Amino acid sequence: MKNSLMLISVLLIGVGLGSYIEFPLKNSMSDKSGELKTTQKKPLYWVAPMDASFRRDEPGKSPMGMDLVAVYKDNAGDTGSTVKISPEVINNLGVRTALVQRVPLTRKISTVGYLDYDETRISHIHTRTDGWIESLTVRAEGERVEKNQLLFELYSPTLVNAQEEYLQSLVNRNKSLKEASKQRLIALGISNSQIKRIEKSRKVEQYIKYYASQSGVLSRLNVREGMYIKPDTEVISIANLDYVWLIAEVFERQSAWVKSGQIAEARLPSFIGRVWTGSVEYIYPDLDPVTRTLRIRLRFDNSEGLFMPNMYAHVDIYVDEKREALSIPREALIRDAKQDRVIVALEGGRFEARPVSPGIESGDYIEIQSGLEEGEQIVVTSQFLIDSESSLKASLLRMEPIPDVMEESPMTRMIEEND
Repeated sequence: MKNSLMLISVLLIGVGLGSYIEFPLKNSMSDKSGELKTTQKKPLYWVAPMDASFRRDEPGKSPMGMDLVAVYKDNAGDTGSTVKISPEVINNLGVRTALVQRVPLTRKISTVGYLDYDETRISHIHTRTDGWIESLTVRAEGERVEKNQLLFELYSPTLVNAQEEYLQSLVNRNKSLKEASKQRLIALGISNSQIKRIEKSRKVEQYIKYYASQSGVLSRLNVREGMYIKPDTEVISIANLDYVWLIAEVFERQSAWVKSGQIAEARLPSFIGRVWTGSVEYIYPDLDPVTRTLRIRLRFDNSEGLFMPNMYAHVDIYVDEKREALSIPREALIRDAKQDRVIVALEGGRFEARPVSPGIESGDYIEIQSGLEEGEQIVVTSQFLIDSESSLKASLLRMEPIPDVMEESPMTRMIEEND
């Protein structure tokens, strides 16, 4: 009897517990079901397959006539330009990043050039009549001469006859003939001092002397003693080296940066450690059709006499300066004909190929006008491999059909959470 009563009590307790557990479980399942119905995936927005910047709040067509792609919360911001790489692969690739930061940038053009004579300081000596070179006092190009130094003597029958006519006018005291004969001597290249000497001595000078008009070096010597010359013969050229020109070449894409008066620095391999400061004096009006470069001319003081024509030089031209420019290492920028971009390092081993608008270049850095924010991390090594992977992923995504928005079952959701 006692055992029967105990068995009945246990059964009653079990029925009570079962009903107690059943109602919360039903309520719980009911709550979960309601939650599933209210938390099914919904797209955040829709983007064009070929242009991630084209966004809409509802399905539709892109400007190219393609169906817009739905973007969900778990892949927002990933329209095909983002890839995820495991830490092992990142380590094997040797991926190195740099910080996007604001630094002072000075746009600088680095190029090369060569020294040349200042053409405004070159004098050419010609005779105004034919004759023979006598008593040539200079022997080779490169010799230094001083102003008023005797260079050579010329024997010319024409000059001898002109002197005789002038002396005859003096004897006849014919003023008009004297003046005409004097003007003829001047036209033939005889100086006033020589004419006065002839008038004083009353003798014909068989050899007419020619003197240096300025100090400098002989840049050309085209005659030798005893040579017969004509008026079109360039006898001697004298170049003054107190100032020299430096002819530099600038790439066509940099030609718009250069302005007259800009500061320039020159460094010569012959004088390591020395820097000469000058300025852009002239910009030539045409480009070289072969090298596609623009020639510019700088002018430097050569009072020390260290510069020699045809010396090779490294030139830096300072164009403009920006004190707070958002910049990245120049090696991080990926350039191609369609778009300039960088690889941005995101959290969780993800990398994004992002279009940017570059600005001025200065040494190893380049300004970024748009596309990046200060403090972001960008990839400076192996970025081309990541960029190619991103481009491949974007191409594959464009070929995939747009997935339908489907309600997930609890089992599918459980599997995703476990993964």
